[in-house]
Amino acid sequence: MEGVDHLADERNKAEFDVEEMKIVWAGSRHAFEVSDRISRLVASDPVFEKSNRALLTRKELFKSTLRKCAHAWKRIIELRLTEEEAGRMRFFVDQPAFVDLHWGMFVPAIKGQGTEEQQQKWLSLANKMQIIGCYAQTELGHGSNVQGLETTATFDPETDEFVIHSPTQTSSKWWPGGLGKVSTHAIVYARLITGGKDYGVHGFIVQLRSLEDHSPLPNITVGDIGTKFGNGAYNSMDNGFLMFDHVRIPRDQMLMRLSKVTREGKYVPSDVPKQLVYGTMVYVRQTIVADASNALSRAVCIATRYSAVRRQFGAHNGGIETQVIDYKTQQNRLFPLLASAYAFRFVGEWLKWLYTDVTGRLQASDFTTLPEAHACTAGLKSLTTTATADGIEECRKLCGGHGYLWCSGLPELFAVYVPACTYEGDNVVLQLQVARFLMKTVAQLGSGKAPVGTTAYMARAEHLLQCRSGVQKAEDWLNPGAVLEAFEARALRMAVACAKNLSKFENQEQGFSELLADLVESAIAHCQLIVVSKFIAKLEQDIGGKGVKEQLKNLCYIYALHLLHKHLGDFLSTNSITPKQASLANDQLRALYTQVRPNAVALVDAFNYTDHYLSSVLGRYDGNVYPKLFEEAWKDPLNDSVVPDGYQEYIRPLLKQQLRNARL
Repeated sequence: MEGVDHLADERNKAEFDVEEMKIVWAGSRHAFEVSDRISRLVASDPVFEKSNRALLTRKELFKSTLRKCAHAWKRIIELRLTEEEAGRMRFFVDQPAFVDLHWGMFVPAIKGQGTEEQQQKWLSLANKMQIIGCYAQTELGHGSNVQGLETTATFDPETDEFVIHSPTQTSSKWWPGGLGKVSTHAIVYARLITGGKDYGVHGFIVQLRSLEDHSPLPNITVGDIGTKFGNGAYNSMDNGFLMFDHVRIPRDQMLMRLSKVTREGKYVPSDVPKQLVYGTMVYVRQTIVADASNALSRAVCIATRYSAVRRQFGAHNGGIETQVIDYKTQQNRLFPLLASAYAFRFVGEWLKWLYTDVTGRLQASDFTTLPEAHACTAGLKSLTTTATADGIEECRKLCGGHGYLWCSGLPELFAVYVPACTYEGDNVVLQLQVARFLMKTVAQLGSGKAPVGTTAYMARAEHLLQCRSGVQKAEDWLNPGAVLEAFEARALRMAVACAKNLSKFENQEQGFSELLADLVESAIAHCQLIVVSKFIAKLEQDIGGKGVKEQLKNLCYIYALHLLHKHLGDFLSTNSITPKQASLANDQLRALYTQVRPNAVALVDAFNYTDHYLSSVLGRYDGNVYPKLFEEAWKDPLNDSVVPDGYQEYIRPLLKQQLRNARL
């Protein structure tokens, strides 16, 4: 029935102030108000309609993306939106597009690596979208191994130009979003060669297409790499390939903030420290962690609402069946994902602070915390994107068979999200970077050099290597000190065990290679500790609103204790806890599920997602699922006719056994 809230009973059970929780989720009252206003603006605009995406051909989908981007830019100009508001608009339009790379990679790279003169020249054009840029780093043959890139930029002192060239097929740029059909310019990463010497990979601004008719410039081969996973999904993005055949660019189009080549061809590193590049990296990875909380919360919102609507089994004497959300098996799968969405939100907030801190330190030439910040952001990008991709798929399964329908919103969300596990660093490779840093930190423990930031707990190695958990009853697991100590002991003991095993090898690199799997597990333990500790730190803040902090506490301990259960082998094998304490943790976890149950729907309402943004029949705010599933089914082109096209040629002869006459 239209206009009826089928989830009203669930909302009435809530034991906390949902409006206040919305502000906690958004980060501030201001952020909430901006998001709320812009999401409704997008939802009410027919140009941003997206319910038919699965039925469009690739060309139709791409053209609709261009239309949406142009319309969004028009609205941004007309309404004089701030940079923050424009960013929220792109977020709620919810269609991967070339603008994501223009604003998310091209512009920040020029800001981070361009000189002041270069910024004035190029950003004045880019900020008005008079040029559209992409970030051309990844090649057909190399992704994670940036130092292995093959594209060359050779300086020609006679003409004062760089010659950009793709010497092999594997040196083709491959994957950059926006490159395939739209970008007029790219930041191209290539090996800088001058005076016969290779100075490694540097960035260059290269024009790719004419600003008059959009045709590729001479000696440039560019196109789209083809259809990707899923219906709709990331196929709205023109991921591209690019090859250069001795393309010449002026010398001043090398990004020269960190190093430059003089008119005579001399390579000169600048006074600006190279570490500044890390600032951009911390920024990009912080946005990826924030995106993880957005995507996971969206999936959890759909699965939670549908779990409350769906009833199955449990009817007695013709009574009503049991809501699926009331089964402990459903709670045990769903509530840790709900907790994870909140956990990733808060660690993302903390990463914003870290970015500000790192930027401030870099400007003051203080590089002491950089290696730790770099390792920490690499690990958190890996941890949150892996958990989110797995979590979206789990939410699809939590919705039973209907979750497999495109209109559930979950298949497309999964297809759009999963590339996050490989872009901006393959998730396993990133954890190995964390592991290298942890091994260095462990090696320095006795040297008097104190571990910093998220590794500060390692300074208490002596205590953590021999402490025993004091948990004696289930409620003791609600003590933040007990939880933190168990996670710290596990992380430190795993890191120390890896370091001991490494020391048995004469050749450290060979040892590292042999122990890769153990090192990844050690890195994951460290990263999980970071997320748990930042959730606990969030609870120490002043959080207002009736019952809000209590709900966050429940979610925090669900997140921590579910991880403890999932990785029980680690905790037991390192003697961080005993089997009896593990059993008590499980008892407490079950009790926490019971406490969250009446608040579950309200906790996902706090994400404040419009039905337009969720784009899910199963996750509708009003819970009116079944009639809407039928509505969606009737929209399918197969239902345009009662008798299918092909009946006369194929089905009728089959049924009448007249196959010899059939047109097969």
